[in-house]
Amino acid sequence: MKRLATVALTALAPISWGSTYAVATELLPPDRPLFTGVMRALPAGLLLTALARTLPKGQWWWKSAVLGILNIGAFFPLLFLSAYRLPGGVAAVLGAAGPLFVVGLAALVLGERASLRTVLAAVVGAFGVSMVVLTAEARLDAVGIVAGVISSASMGAGTVMTKRWGRPEGVGPLAMTGWQLTAGGLFIIPVAALVEGAPPALDGKAFLGYGYMMLINTGIAYWLWFRGIGALSATSVTLLGPLSPLTAAVIGWAALEQALSPVQLVGMAIAFGATVAGQLAAARKPQSFSSAEENDQNISMDLTDEAVRR
Repeated sequence: MKRLATVALTALAPISWGSTYAVATELLPPDRPLFTGVMRALPAGLLLTALARTLPKGQWWWKSAVLGILNIGAFFPLLFLSAYRLPGGVAAVLGAAGPLFVVGLAALVLGERASLRTVLAAVVGAFGVSMVVLTAEARLDAVGIVAGVISSASMGAGTVMTKRWGRPEGVGPLAMTGWQLTAGGLFIIPVAALVEGAPPALDGKAFLGYGYMMLINTGIAYWLWFRGIGALSATSVTLLGPLSPLTAAVIGWAALEQALSPVQLVGMAIAFGATVAGQLAAARKPQSFSSAEENDQNISMDLTDEAVRR
């Protein structure tokens, strides 16, 4: 029951990320994705760090910077570049392929041995998402595809390394989330200034949208995500990723009056079924989280005890 609750709470992160498109199109200034990335990450990171009242020490300064760049600083710009160069459906499918990166990296770095069932869950989930988001008019663009693949690989590597390094002794996921969001936001600032120039003028709707993005869509969502990485296997967490494009499709239907075809409904059922199947497989092997120091002392034991047979 405890694991089920952890999975459910972690799943709220990709569900929240599924609202990003609707909020961006309805409330935020157009064509400012990098500024939006800064507004999502930096204020949320500073707020969470202030609430945690803990700063990195020693090697955790550079570790937090690396994780922040992988999970936020590089991921956001590359994701936005992919979204601008490709139809939304193609970009979403590339993102849905992220679990495959994590499956491979987790096997190499964490010793999480993925079974055929796990790989099939990731592949079928991506296939289901493609049925929901791809259209006959979808076109391909080499730059967009490369950016989308690298963005998925970046967050996949960030997920695995977050699990590998754990947390400093006595530091909770709130502080770790704050450190990463702050580092990622600071990394995006010069990129946003170079590409987009000065910040746009903001009205009441924009403040409402950025407030939601900062607090709910980023601060709370990433705290739940990193909390889940600490308690579950990296592969189990990333298999929740398809919930994001599925949520976006549901919001588009419910709030933006976008129609859902029978093929899309079947795709939603397939993707959701693959997500559930992946979690059921992971539940067969209980996971335990240990601190970074314990990981360093018992790495050989961790690679065996924390391996997930699916």
